[in-house]
Amino acid sequence: MSIKVTWYSHASFLIETDKARLLIDPFITDNPLSPVNADDIQADYILVSHGHGDHVGDTIPVAKRTGAMVISNYEIQNWMVNQGVENVHPQHIGGGFDYPWGRVKLTIAHHGSMLPDGSYGGNPCGFLFYIDDKKIYHACDTGLFYDMKLIGEEGIDLAILPIGDNFTMGPDDALHAVKLIEPKQAVPIHYDTFEVINQNPHAWAKRVENETSTKVAVMKPGESIEL
Repeated sequence: MSIKVTWYSHASFLIETDKARLLIDPFITDNPLSPVNADDIQADYILVSHGHGDHVGDTIPVAKRTGAMVISNYEIQNWMVNQGVENVHPQHIGGGFDYPWGRVKLTIAHHGSMLPDGSYGGNPCGFLFYIDDKKIYHACDTGLFYDMKLIGEEGIDLAILPIGDNFTMGPDDALHAVKLIEPKQAVPIHYDTFEVINQNPHAWAKRVENETSTKVAVMKPGESIEL
């Protein structure tokens, strides 16, 4: 069964398998690039990488409407419960858990994680998905770190990497990340949502494919790829 991966812009994705719909960092409302409305999204699970508003996004209303289970760190889960979200599952960095659709492990990520109301959001994370025989690494917001090489040793089919700079890795560091991870395919994210993170993803893709064996899919908001 193929895995469908749809980009909603910024760091937000919908991963669809034959068993579940996984929504990641659903920054939909107030996102100028979002191709969908939050009220139209269906999800079985919502994964939140950290507490910033452009990643927590519409988690609360979508979770309440759909009953989706929210997966994140312990601090964010406590905050979600206080916001009236009932279906939550806490994990922490380095920890994995087996769900009916597959497994997800939280990886390190280097940046902040304060929640929208100023509450402490714990440590930010990335996500390493094991779905059927595929492995997807969503780095979420992060700077470059050498342990990406260890993540790459898992044998990554798809690496989702920020290239926007200012808040995350830029094109140079994201290229270095590809060289550490050595994924079969990469997708650039977290760019052009705001002026301060404007980038040319096609130029980055050309550099990656000239310097590595990784293929790059530059996606438009709303587009999908299949694994």
